[in-house]
Amino acid sequence: MSVDYPIPTHRFRVSIDDEEAAFNSVSGLDVSHQTMEYRDGMGGWYQMPGQADAINITLKKGVFVGQSKLYDWISSISGNQVEKKDITISLMNESGDELFVTWNLVDAFPTRLTAPILDADSNEATIEELSLLVRRVNVKFH
Repeated sequence: MSVDYPIPTHRFRVSIDDEEAAFNSVSGLDVSHQTMEYRDGMGGWYQMPGQADAINITLKKGVFVGQSKLYDWISSISGNQVEKKDITISLMNESGDELFVTWNLVDAFPTRLTAPILDADSNEATIEELSLLVRRVNVKFH
């Protein structure tokens, strides 16, 4: 008997403009639309899809000595100008050699970089969080 299981979430790859980056968490890969309501004079009530909602993605990663690419990216915002980048997030099999699902984020730019929580009583790794605004998400199932 063949049994299908959902794909585990722990094996994924993130590429920012074709350069791989190690992240330990990705969230916000949501696609949603506002709804519009319309009522006519005859008592009819209609609901329709409206404009797409803003897409906010959050990436979390460990802080490493000498690496500041995320800080450099958000610091480059000047005079309402920022470098927008395409990001690819791929969910893979256990060995990492087969793609299952790929999310392509188009025209992403940083809106917030959260510094790690510093705590003298903790032994946890330092984790920074990058929030992005994305124009569009395309999903491909392999």
